[in-house]
Amino acid sequence: MRFLSGIQPSGNITLGNYIGALRNFVKLQDNPEFTDFLVFVADLHAITVPQDKTKLRQNIKSLVAMYLACGLDPSKVHIFIQSEVHEHAELAWILECTGYIGELERMTQFKDKKAKQTEGVTVGLLTYPSLMAADILLYDSDVVPVGQDQKQHLELTRTLAERFNNKYGETFIVPKPFIAKEGAKIMSLTEPTKKMSKSDPNPKGYISMLDDINIAKKKIKSAVTDSDGVIKFDPEAKPGISNLLTILSVLTSTQISELEEKYKDSNYATFKDDVANVVANELEPIQKRYNEIINSDTIDKILDEGRDYASYLARKKMTKVFNKVGLGRKR
Repeated sequence: MRFLSGIQPSGNITLGNYIGALRNFVKLQDNPEFTDFLVFVADLHAITVPQDKTKLRQNIKSLVAMYLACGLDPSKVHIFIQSEVHEHAELAWILECTGYIGELERMTQFKDKKAKQTEGVTVGLLTYPSLMAADILLYDSDVVPVGQDQKQHLELTRTLAERFNNKYGETFIVPKPFIAKEGAKIMSLTEPTKKMSKSDPNPKGYISMLDDINIAKKKIKSAVTDSDGVIKFDPEAKPGISNLLTILSVLTSTQISELEEKYKDSNYATFKDDVANVVANELEPIQKRYNEIINSDTIDKILDEGRDYASYLARKKMTKVFNKVGLGRKR
């Protein structure tokens, strides 16, 4: 069974990315159910909005270093850069010709981003779910980790795969979603009804994995909560406290019910101090490994090997796809 996932290199990843994605990847890489494990840098997705080319390349390298610092093992995981495997773009075009514009316009993320866009909305912002589908279908991925906000895109991927298979014959595996039971969605520290995001204009709303440790702790201690003083998990009535409980639960592998019992007689200050210290203890060793890796020469070797393996799989799949559609000369 093949596992695949990717993250955009649009800035330092957050604690939310780590808890909801990377931390789970590290655990899953040792799962014997997965015979193949691919993780990529989704740099083609990043250019749906303007990017500074120098900063983008820095972010690509930084993300790979963070993958490794968090514990992804290149002897178990194939790590590569999306744009270095040209078949992603080729298959995206074919899937654009398989899907319908109405399907793309209904994507919630497109509508949200379009509403926030101050300048012209690029075609890529509309069609990037087709590229996301190509990322997945290109490798016959059986399992794809998705957050709640990405489920709609995976459903589109499944629709496109089934439509293509029905028209041209069995070609693509129809993937299944993998959603972490806990910690799948970490919320903003300043607006706990919204997902934690590195694009948040308020830096106090998110913790970057590369934040200074003291700054990260201060962000936890100043997190928006409520005034009733009860430490209880209730995402609707108490989103701030519930978010901090989720963070503490995941990072300490403790059930939320146990934490509620532990802190039933505590105040918010004590509780936040404990969460801040746990987050700091998680970040410190990762940052140390990151600083060692980012200045080493191992990243290029790992990416070369990952690219070569991904390209081998992608070429095989695209040969089949081209033959099914009738493109080029039969191979």
